[in-house]
Amino acid sequence: MHDGGTQENSTGSDEQSTRPLARLRKHWLLTSAVALALLATATTVPIVLADSGEDAPCQEIPASTRALAKNPAAATRALDPGEDLSRYDAVRELLIHENPCSDGGEVLGQVVDAATRATAEGKPHTLAQARAAYAVVAAFDDDAVPSGAAPGVARVLAEYVVDANRFLTADRDAYSPALDAVGAAPDDTGWTTYGRFLAPDEAHADFEYAEPYSHVRADPEDLVGELAKDPEAFAILYDAERAYFAYYLERLTRDGADPDYRPGKEKDGSPKPTTTWADIDLEHLTDRIGSLMNHRARYVRDGTIPDLAAFDKAVRRHTRGAYQAATRQVSSRPVMGDIAERPVSGPLSGDPTDGRHQLFTVLDAWAKAREVPTERATELRQLIDDRYVRALWLTSY
Repeated sequence: MHDGGTQENSTGSDEQSTRPLARLRKHWLLTSAVALALLATATTVPIVLADSGEDAPCQEIPASTRALAKNPAAATRALDPGEDLSRYDAVRELLIHENPCSDGGEVLGQVVDAATRATAEGKPHTLAQARAAYAVVAAFDDDAVPSGAAPGVARVLAEYVVDANRFLTADRDAYSPALDAVGAAPDDTGWTTYGRFLAPDEAHADFEYAEPYSHVRADPEDLVGELAKDPEAFAILYDAERAYFAYYLERLTRDGADPDYRPGKEKDGSPKPTTTWADIDLEHLTDRIGSLMNHRARYVRDGTIPDLAAFDKAVRRHTRGAYQAATRQVSSRPVMGDIAERPVSGPLSGDPTDGRHQLFTVLDAWAKAREVPTERATELRQLIDDRYVRALWLTSY
């Protein structure tokens, strides 16, 4: 075979000398074409870039996605999966990024917050916002929350604290990822599976919804476990649960019962207890706080939290404060978005991460101010103690 570098041709040495220039020109035109193509799609397609701070390449968040953080209405439309989840794959594609570049994770957190948050104080969630909340939880059910996004995702669960707390398991009998206020309204006994003290005009995310023959699931409990690694997200979730606890207690009667619940009578004519669902709700709420502390302990053991003192210091810094129940019974039925945003009663006292102490402090003050019968106060205290210990030590993850 010939050595191509020494072969001569009939055109002479002048043409040979121009070949490198021609190749360079062709390479420049190709490079320019690629650059223009990337520029044209920069607002819709993530570009994978090398990040000097990471071994793996990072994904640039498109400009169109960044714009959603400042346009809540557009963010809601983008993250609404539809009643039949027909747009769920598009929502997931928009949100899931293994390693966002620069501040990309924080931007994604801002987008999900903008898409699901009520438009103003006192405003109820719309169906589209509630469906978007379902889609956010589902999208991160199987994928890790990107670095920087955890606080924003935690705010979604705080914004829907009532809906998240009622979650038990996926339920194929649930018929939609969200339902309107009519669908969530109490029956003629004052009971609804969607919780107590619901605002009359608010849509609710149904995280138990599981579409038949679909892999899509929205599990708030699993997501909390993922978010608890981040101290700011941990503080947001902890604040929301403690605020909900105070909100719940102050709406109960002095006997610790739901004033709207009229359960009727047993077969023998004796009245059914009016405290059943209040007890169940308080158990679930205590479970959530105990589980947060369970995650914290587990992450210390496995090294996910390498410095517990630093983690707890950061949690305290991000925690808003204490939430005491009102000293009189409250009859208002505020929207969910206002529950976690209620004003604090003052700074936390004692160890913030002693969830049982924080719950007892609020419960005991409420029971004293409302003159709750000693037997009922003791019953509630024991209920909370049992569930907290169970969640803290016996829950397997």
